[in-house]
Amino acid sequence: MRNYILRRLLLLIFVLFGVTLITFILMHVVPGDPALIILDKLSSNTELLLKLRHKLGLDKPLIVQYWEFLKNLVRFNLGDSITLHASVRELIFERFPLTLKLALFSLTIALLIGIPSGVISAVKQYSTIDTFFTIFALFGVSIPVFWLELLLQILFALKLRFFNVSGYMSVKDLFLPSLALGLIYSASITRFTRSSILEVLHMDYVRTARAKGLSEKTVITKHVFRNALIPVVTLVGMQFGGLLTGAAITETVFDLPGLGKLLLDAQLNRDYPLIQGGIIFVAIIFGLSNLFVDILYAFLDPRIRYD
Repeated sequence: MRNYILRRLLLLIFVLFGVTLITFILMHVVPGDPALIILDKLSSNTELLLKLRHKLGLDKPLIVQYWEFLKNLVRFNLGDSITLHASVRELIFERFPLTLKLALFSLTIALLIGIPSGVISAVKQYSTIDTFFTIFALFGVSIPVFWLELLLQILFALKLRFFNVSGYMSVKDLFLPSLALGLIYSASITRFTRSSILEVLHMDYVRTARAKGLSEKTVITKHVFRNALIPVVTLVGMQFGGLLTGAAITETVFDLPGLGKLLLDAQLNRDYPLIQGGIIFVAIIFGLSNLFVDILYAFLDPRIRYD
């Protein structure tokens, strides 16, 4: 296992190199100049424009810009944001805790709803409750998250005044965005859990367990549930990585100062250092999240070995 983890971490370095290269190329292929955005109404002043592009290092050849970025990256220096005038590393670590809280709360809600509803739906296949959870899951994967968030804002913030409409003052302000994300993600978990449980229910060892006279509860909890978890764990791992890095829409709707909103604003402002640093951070989070899921497989299924 230790050798496998070391190999995966070594592979992550090559993945990060590829991410930096692709990100750098895409940023310079897409039209737009951060110097023009910063100068705004003064962008017609050619002298100011040239001075600012020289100050930002944008007048250097692309290969030189990329090489300097890699040299700084090795020293864990992601540079300074050209619009926020602060260290990219500090900005990311300042915004990330809020996004982490949002992701953990959302995932907790999604698991509390998704797994029980998926198990019940599979065990009670073709029943009324199965139909209800199937419609719920279909509804959850079909509606846009921002639409659900707006509905929650109107009902719980504007009408009932239980929560603030937007902004972040305390953990209480994370309830509505967590509930919206949790409901959306629970729909996928319900579908995966149901299909995975149904597949395992038809295995020979489950028939054998029933033939031995074990109760249905024992068969489900000891022989079915654990073996059906691997596809669900894969989905949850991907969802958690996505929540940590891709909750930009939710953070924008609720005006939460998280990592997703930071990267979205950076993209709109063509803030090259912040975009590059943010994407590298996102790639590391995804890589470590996938590694954790792979390690978890071995604990769920003893037949899986990596050495």
